[in-house]
Amino acid sequence: MSASLGLYRLQQVDRQIDRARSQLDTIRQTLENDVELREALKRVETTQAEHYRASQELKSLEAEVQTHKIKMEQAESSLYGGTVKNPKELQDLQKDIVSIKKYITALEERELESMMRAENTENALQSAKTELELMQARLGNEHRKLIDEQSVLITEMERLTEEREAALGPIESTLLATYEYLRQQKRGVAVTEINDNSCSSCGATLNAALQQNARSAKQLMNCPSCGRILYSN
Repeated sequence: MSASLGLYRLQQVDRQIDRARSQLDTIRQTLENDVELREALKRVETTQAEHYRASQELKSLEAEVQTHKIKMEQAESSLYGGTVKNPKELQDLQKDIVSIKKYITALEERELESMMRAENTENALQSAKTELELMQARLGNEHRKLIDEQSVLITEMERLTEEREAALGPIESTLLATYEYLRQQKRGVAVTEINDNSCSSCGATLNAALQQNARSAKQLMNCPSCGRILYSN
């Protein structure tokens, strides 16, 4: 995969997020005179963020517990498998196993606490969503279309946030930093396609060598005119 392809895919998600966020902002401005609704929306957003953090913490602890269980199994296999004969090495293995067991116990306690936090934040999120839905039901027909659109957008933002996390996976941190900088400088468009031998953003003509380099799996090429990252499919 070319260096620019991952960023191009990320930008597609980010632009969808930008559009959804802009639409949500417009709807909120329309409904901003309803203080109760604003507070209910804020509670949904806050509990969503809290539940996401709790879920990520739980996933991390589960992975760490599994890693140390594998280490303990390997140490026990060495201890009881007969391959280690040296008494000092056997003693060290026993100490390692005891230490790993203690650490796993501590991790599992943290994992249980994290699991409870994840469950509590999920319940809080569902409660906040239910409260919002009940409040929206009271608003009547005047804002019904906006409220329905808002509900769809909130769900869409949740999906896009997960999609963005997946898109970030294969991207190196240095490339991501370049992308984020250009996003800020270029009105949200950091990566631009090459169409008909030209930059699709500014129209600058691009030579064959530059277009070929834009397909590189290792490096990024920038439009010599507008400075955006070039992407060629």
